[in-house]
Amino acid sequence: MEFQSIQSLNGEVQIPGDKSISHRAVMFGSLALGTTEIHNFLQGADCLSTIGCFKEMGIEVENTGSVVRVHGKGLHGLSAPTSTLDVGNSGTTTRLISGILSAQPFESVVNGDESIQKRPMDRIIHPLSMMGASITSKHNNGCCPLSIKGQPLKGIHYDSPVASAQVKSAILLAGLYAEGTTSVTEPYVSRNHTELMLEEFGVPITVSGTTVSLSTATELQSQKIMVPGDISSAAYFIAGGLITPNSCIRIKNVGINPTRAGILDVCVAMGADITMENVKTGTGEPVADLIVKTSSLHGVVISGEIIPRLIDEIPIIAVMACFANGETIIKDAQELKIKESNRIDVMVKNLSAMGADIVGTEDGMIIRGGLPLHGTTIDSKLDHRIAMSFAIASLLAEGTTTIEGAECVNISYPNFYRDLKKLSQR
Repeated sequence: MEFQSIQSLNGEVQIPGDKSISHRAVMFGSLALGTTEIHNFLQGADCLSTIGCFKEMGIEVENTGSVVRVHGKGLHGLSAPTSTLDVGNSGTTTRLISGILSAQPFESVVNGDESIQKRPMDRIIHPLSMMGASITSKHNNGCCPLSIKGQPLKGIHYDSPVASAQVKSAILLAGLYAEGTTSVTEPYVSRNHTELMLEEFGVPITVSGTTVSLSTATELQSQKIMVPGDISSAAYFIAGGLITPNSCIRIKNVGINPTRAGILDVCVAMGADITMENVKTGTGEPVADLIVKTSSLHGVVISGEIIPRLIDEIPIIAVMACFANGETIIKDAQELKIKESNRIDVMVKNLSAMGADIVGTEDGMIIRGGLPLHGTTIDSKLDHRIAMSFAIASLLAEGTTTIEGAECVNISYPNFYRDLKKLSQR
């Protein structure tokens, strides 16, 4: 797909539903008694994989496009799948569903596409095994396919070496079935969508500092879920609005959960003109309209506890830094190496090819902004966040930018290019 530079971005855009919350709404709705109604569900490939897995385990799911209804059968209502559970490209589906499957009275196999078969699963295999789970990597490489034989579980206190919402959630979901109390302590607080939603479904959660605990659940009760717009998807329009001249964008109904909204903190630190309107809370998650205007940005240092709150947004932050004055340093982000692609290497290689002054480090990158960018051919590595980041970079690049594998945005934002075109003024 080819992209050209534009003059400005103006108008308003409605961001699709949050990917993390959409996954969890289907999972928790499947384990609840009664019908859970999900509004603004993300109709992306990853979330559809989650629906497919639970259908395979006997859960009826009605997907009308605008509303998804999950007819839950309770904590112990899942049936043994008759075939491999296909998670597609979804790491969230893989890790969270493994926690649930570890306690079921049946055997299952979880597998996905070529990319998911390279992503590390030892980080959940280890703590789930400590709880008594029988979970193995069939190729003995710590990756999918995973063979899981449901077992009686016991609660543990797990000190996680990484701040990862997926690891934390896998353990907590297994903890719903485990005897006693299950606790997870992280080095920093990761996104807390699981904790908030479990409470909505009637599961008591205890939070103390970076430790989250729960006890054996009795039942979850069905809910009406209003999924906020995904701030990870909004990030591309936030960046585009800030760096493109003469721009003003209203991004509607965006989730601003503090454990997730590190991108906003970084933008403010860089000198961004962003305001919030219509702030409200739905299903335990705060939302707002974001008003983004062209701004003169400057470099910052991004490291430490903020990293888990913006790990998915670092590729677009790197693009933004190319148009900021001075140096931006990103540290403590080695997690980027094991996403859908090695996002450190991919961003450094492709931004360098566009003329940026950027170098990779062991745990991040250093970007010196201010150099003009030019069009080139970008290999997205079929990574949706890479493709969308370079679509934004192309808006200010001289000449034509070609993104290979651009259709991979269907994973999280199927209408991204349509929405970008609607805002673009050439």
